Amino acid sequence: MTPAWLRPLAEADLISSTAHYRAAGGAQLATRFFDAALASIRSVERMPHLGSPHVGEACDIPGLRACALKGFPFHWYYFVSEDRLDVVRLLADARDLVTILGSENP
Repeated sequence: MTPAWLRPLAEADLISSTAHYRAAGGAQLATRFFDAALASIRSVERMPHLGSPHVGEACDIPGLRACALKGFPFHWYYFVSEDRLDVVRLLADARDLVTILGSENP
């Protein structure tokens, strides 16, 4: 198992997205989102190369991978290293990912 380390922006994404779902649909929806986010990152911890490299390739960021959340239009974005997952962001699919990730130069 490869432990995940969330960068500050990834943590902030998780918190703000959970708060958004709470405001939009209540505590149960927020809990479902948060649980889906944790389940997704746990899957990646078990199988680090599970995620797709497609967005990383599109952004010209070698090694960047993406893993979807089940039931929500979001992906975790991360790098795999020998000793951990370097989790960069948790972003909604509707966002301009190439611009966001490309401009941040993770």
